[in-house]
Amino acid sequence: QVQLVESGGGLVQPGGSLRLSCAASGFIFRLNDMSWYRQAPGKERELVAVISSSGGTTNYADSVKGRFTISRDNAKNTVYLQMNSLKPEDTAVYYCRLRLFRDYWGQGTQVTVSS
Repeated sequence: QVQLVESGGGLVQPGGSLRLSCAASGFIFRLNDMSWYRQAPGKERELVAVISSSGGTTNYADSVKGRFTISRDNAKNTVYLQMNSLKPEDTAVYYCRLRLFRDYWGQGTQVTVSS
């Protein structure tokens, strides 16, 4: 069965960096686009970044452009989100998402940006 397991979240000061990982299994990872979403308290889940199956195409929410980088390692079945210049408004639970006939989500990893 499909499994998505996020890791790498934590508490970081404004201006700091974190790298999130999403380890995938149960499907042919290299053939599927992957994405990161986030959900802040009291807000709807929103798209952060998307990467194509080959890694050749990426897209970002305007709010994270120039600060976040999505990447993937198809040999390791893992997708990453490098987050730099973090702001308090980046505080959220971050989720990895696969769309394969239906949506699959990981359990999420908490990112808190605070001094």
